[in-house]
Amino acid sequence: MTQPTLCLWYDGTAEEAARFYAETFPDSSVGQIQRAPGDFPGGKKGDPLTVEFTVLGLQCMGLNGGPIFPHTEAFSIQVATKDQEETDRYWNAIVSNGGQESECGWCKDKWGLSWQITPVQLTDAMREGGAIAQAAFTAMMTMRKIDVAAIEAAVAEARSGA
Repeated sequence: MTQPTLCLWYDGTAEEAARFYAETFPDSSVGQIQRAPGDFPGGKKGDPLTVEFTVLGLQCMGLNGGPIFPHTEAFSIQVATKDQEETDRYWNAIVSNGGQESECGWCKDKWGLSWQITPVQLTDAMREGGAIAQAAFTAMMTMRKIDVAAIEAAVAEARSGA
């Protein structure tokens, strides 16, 4: 069986997006670019029609389909980060490249694709359930980019019973 490929719709900017992802995330690359054999609703003959790329090992295809179907928050890519440095690196790369911040570790890149930049410290605390999860959740709800030290402090306070 072949591996599934995630198809993402772009308004003529699939190649630009794929190159940004390849430069930003490990295990990412740009593959084959198919050029349109004729004019189409999203572009002209010779424009990139599809762009094969990999993001964090996830096989994707960018389709330059035009402005009809923009990305929404109903779909996001979650990136598990190991520490604050990695969280900052990915978050800042997305936001400083024309993206925008959102709440609780979510941000949106300049092409409208939503990302969840989620430190493993938060995910691990949420998996514990009970008071630990509640403490991590309460701390997270006050944040845009996740602050690992604040999550760890909230968990430590919950563990001590304070």
